[in-house]
Parts: sequence; structure tokens; C-alpha cells
Amino acid sequence: MKILFASQAIDGHFNPMTGVAVRLKERGHDVAWYTGPVFTQKLQDLGIPLFPFRRAVEHRADNLNELYPERAKLKGPRAIGFDGEKIFASNLSSFFEDIRELYEDFPFDVVVADSSMFVHRLVSHLMGKPLVNFVAIPNMESDPLVPPLFFGFKPPRNPVAKAVQAAAGLLSDKVILRPANRSYRRQHAAYGQEVPRRGRLTDEPYRCSEAIIQTGLESFDFPRQHVNPKVHYVGALLPYRAPAAAVRAANADDDWAAYPTTLLVTQGTVDNVDQNKLIVPALEAVKDMDALVIVATGGRGTEALKARYPQPNIVVRDYVDFAKVLEFTDAVISNGGFGGVLLSLSKGVPLVVSGINEGKSDVNARVEYSGVGINLGTESPRPADIAKAVTEILANPGWKNRARQMREQFDSMDPAQAAAVVVESAGSPSGSTAGG
Repeated sequence: MKILFASQAIDGHFNPMTGVAVRLKERGHDVAWYTGPVFTQKLQDLGIPLFPFRRAVEHRADNLNELYPERAKLKGPRAIGFDGEKIFASNLSSFFEDIRELYEDFPFDVVVADSSMFVHRLVSHLMGKPLVNFVAIPNMESDPLVPPLFFGFKPPRNPVAKAVQAAAGLLSDKVILRPANRSYRRQHAAYGQEVPRRGRLTDEPYRCSEAIIQTGLESFDFPRQHVNPKVHYVGALLPYRAPAAAVRAANADDDWAAYPTTLLVTQGTVDNVDQNKLIVPALEAVKDMDALVIVATGGRGTEALKARYPQPNIVVRDYVDFAKVLEFTDAVISNGGFGGVLLSLSKGVPLVVSGINEGKSDVNARVEYSGVGINLGTESPRPADIAKAVTEILANPGWKNRARQMREQFDSMDPAQAAAVVVESAGSPSGSTAGG
């Protein structure tokens, strides 16, 4: 079977798909990838051919503010609306034309598409090819019991909260995401494709897909009134790791075992330019604790941070082998990137989370709702609040116990295998049941 993976050129969207692609390749399928040139070397290392963007704009974690200087000044709903239109909706016809053109060189049988590309309707309807929706963020499909996206709400517990969330949902649909909706509909109209009025823009990838690979656990999602049978929760889909890879882990220092507690601090790979948002207040909060503090900067400002915090218990790295470090970590301080949160929970480590932008408020609401961490609910937490939350996590074994229960669920799954089976089933001759 010829399988085309298609993703944004953003680490958090590309990386979780790599394990599935390699597993399908190992199972004898012919796998290729459509994404930005930034991943040329990674795909060469995986032995997977790259079809780079031709018409589509390459949106990367490190170039968004360069492409759109005005973006840096936007906050909250305005930032969400801007990203919805510029980064996600506006590129979809270019994605489609690229994919339709590359089909001449790689006549794929099935497409595995990053949910944020929003190209699902055009590929499935105009090319007649089965498409599997790959969701590397929390389940975006709307449901009467699930709060609207982007506000960090938990399921409402009373009529007032329900009314507030309903109003927020209207605000999101009619105002915040209106430019993205209009762009999406306009581009589809150019192809003679009518988009249903019901539901939300974020429902489209679910409507037009043969199946949905949803990263994470159903128990880490909010309860739903309507369960979509096409959605398959497969566990923590993490970046592919070669079995014998000699990765330099941050736990190689001999003297680290002297510390009774280990804390891991990360501000992710996208919103990590301003370390005063989380990394600096986190270090101010925990620098004097009797704990080893490991900081992953994502390659930004590492040397300056080392100079600012020379304490022997603080270790600052560009990158950290999270899978190894989390084996002996007691708590994670994170801005709420979905991949990092899932990895932490897959190792049974509770979290202190603080982030709002790029959908992190919805991830952090799930951390709070499931009882595996403390959500500070802000982009810029105070050191005192971080210190209080970390102290609570370390002092109360209930947090660790709930995280360990989550780990047991992750341990019972083989995410890459489960996702590969979903793709194979969707691409089989008996498939092609996507509606919309």
C-alpha cells in the first residue's frame, strides 16, 4: 500500500506522526511524506521520501513572527483568530494543489493528514482517496458536553457555567474564528464544494475522514454525549526513537543522584522566546529547594540562562532526552504542550502547568480535570504560585498516584501499532465510508 503522510512543518505536529510512519514502513508499506523542507534531514534519517511544500507557505515554530510581524503583538482571542486564518485556513488550497500534483509521482492509496491542515474535504471528495485524520492535540470535535475550544474551560457544573460557555462558543464561532471560517468556505467554493453550516470549523477534519487517530487517552479527555466511532484513542504517540540510538541524556552526570527530588522545567518548542513567561519564574520558585532542576530551553537563550543561574542543582540544556529524564523525575513544570504532557503522564509524573496560547489552555484544563496536576491558569505565573503548586505536588501522594494510574493505561497500549492498524484498515478496499 502506498501511504502519504501530510503535516504542517511544525515539530509538535510532525514528530508524533513519525513513529506511525516508521511502523507502517516496517510492515511493508511504501511511505512518503508531504511537509516543509525543514524536515529534510529527519526524513532522510528515517528513510522516508520527502515531497516538500511547493505552493504552500512553510509555517515553522521559529518563523511565525518573522512571516507575520504583527502576530507578536496579539494576545488571547485576537491571537487565536489570527493563527486560525493565517497559519491554518489560508494554506489549504495550496496544500491540496501540491498533494494533487505529487500524486502523479506517488499515486498513494491513503493519506494520513495532520488535522490542522484542514485539507481533508478536498482530498477525500475531489480525489476520492481515503484519508485518516491525525490529531496531535486534544480531541477538537464539538459535543454538547464538551466546552468550546481555546478558553480553557472544564465541563460546566451548573446552569450559569453552562450559559457562560455557550456564550463563549458563539463568540468563538461568530467572531474569533470568523475570518478562518470565511477563508475555508471561500476556498472550498472555488472547487464547487459546499461546507455544511452545522457544527464548527474544527469539526471538518472529523466529518471528512475515513478514521481518526487521536493521540492520548479517552480517560484524559472530557466526557462526551456523542461518541464518534471513527475516533481511535491510541495513547502517547511520541517521536520515533531508533532502538539503539545513542542519545546523550541529561541524567549522565554522576553527582545528580545526590538530590532527593528532581524537577523538570520546559516551555515547549514554539512559545519559548520569552523565558520570563515560565522558565525564569519557575527557576526563581525552585532554585533554593533541595532538588535537582533540569531545564530544557528548546535551543533558545541557553548560555545566558546558565550564567544567570549558576547554582549546582540547576542544569540547563538546549534539549533533554525527556523519556530518560522522566524516569527519575518527581514533577514537571510545563506550559502545557500536549506532547510533553502525554509523555509526562506516560511516565507517571504529575505536572504543574501554566499556559494559555496555542491551545494550551485546553490541554491544561484536562490536566486539572483529570487530577494529574495543578493548573495555574495564566501565561505568566508568579514564582510564589509555582512554588506553592510544586510543594503541594511533592507533599501530597495523591498527585503521584493519579499520574501512576494514567501511566498504567499508557503502558497497556502500543500506540504506533494501534495507529498503523487504523491506517491499514482505512486504506483497504472495503474502506471509504467518510461522509460530510
